[in-house]
Amino acid sequence: MYVIAVYDVDQKRCGKMLKLCRSYLHHIQNSVFEGEITDAKLEELRIRAKKIMNEEDEDSLIIFKSRNEKWLDKEIVGAEKRPVDNIL
Repeated sequence: MYVIAVYDVDQKRCGKMLKLCRSYLHHIQNSVFEGEITDAKLEELRIRAKKIMNEEDEDSLIIFKSRNEKWLDKEIVGAEKRPVDNIL
């Protein structure tokens, strides 16, 4: 499946969330990530993210899911900070 993940965590946990999300998805902008991921890997990401986050500080991870990237219309206005190459 194709996902877009966005996190909002306290500044002291940003580095850990960045490193975690980068290990599963492509980092495209500040706290935004995208890419193909299996159900098992997505669940693993959720579990590991919960261990980093603190709900009392209102930390969150939002995941948008789609069956495939082709079902998502993506428009970039302005500069694309980190283009994702799909060429193997």
